[in-house]
Amino acid sequence: MLRTITVGLDGSRESRAAAEWAAREAKLRGLPLKIVQVWEPVPDPMAWAPLLGAETQQYWTERIPREAAEGLRLRHPGVEVSTEQVSGPPGDTLAEAAKSAELLVLGSRGLGGLGGFMVGSVGLSAIAHADRPVVVVRALEAAADEHEMDPAGIPSAATPFRPVVLGLDVEHPDETLIEFAFDAAERRGTSLRVVHAWNPPPYYAYGTPVNPALHEALSLNASEAVDEVLRPWRKKFPDVEVVETTRYGSPAVHVVDASREASLVVVGRRMRRSPFGTHIGHVTHAVLHHATAPVAVVPHG
Repeated sequence: MLRTITVGLDGSRESRAAAEWAAREAKLRGLPLKIVQVWEPVPDPMAWAPLLGAETQQYWTERIPREAAEGLRLRHPGVEVSTEQVSGPPGDTLAEAAKSAELLVLGSRGLGGLGGFMVGSVGLSAIAHADRPVVVVRALEAAADEHEMDPAGIPSAATPFRPVVLGLDVEHPDETLIEFAFDAAERRGTSLRVVHAWNPPPYYAYGTPVNPALHEALSLNASEAVDEVLRPWRKKFPDVEVVETTRYGSPAVHVVDASREASLVVVGRRMRRSPFGTHIGHVTHAVLHHATAPVAVVPHG
């Protein structure tokens, strides 16, 4: 079955930005784009109200994806665009829609001057339960934001892509996550910046005076561990330049910092079979809320 790039659309500014990103990604991957509009059934008392009832809601749920699809076809020629309206709880329904997709794309409100995301409950639920990668795109994201400035210092979508950033845990490396990041970098013709943060073991961290030699040794061990994990992937993707960055401190802080110069940030989420809660991990949760580039959350076992 041919997979699609699927985007959740509700007519908001953030979902429209997500649809534009999804169309660009569909073109990069040579896949069709599916716009999914989710609407929750109208309760019986509201169904009788002429301005709030089922007929009015159906009109808007049909109009929004239809007009969005028409615009995307014009702006992204060659991308096959289809629409689908589905009913049910948005988070669960979007996670279900992701099963037949290469990836699911969602929009997220920006945090204004803080430059990050505001991922709502629907988005977090879809991310936590989707079996496929989910990309979160901020409301003001534009194509030029993913590219280097032109020689005059002006944003342009015609310049090379910024690097793809991968947040890597060397203690639990996952092939699905790493391959997604390398593939994304290769498709964009850009480099892959691998960010790994390390901290000394607890028995070093507490009650131990500052020891520069120990710090240097631990840093070297971290770099060697990153290089060991990436060695087979360098061979599999020989055209992708890899830049390794190991830093002392919080993984989330360093990945968020790297996102400022990234076209895409890739982080993982360990899959849990419990249907309850939104367990996505504290690092991924922090990156989702504070990164300034689109964030791909890749589920893995």
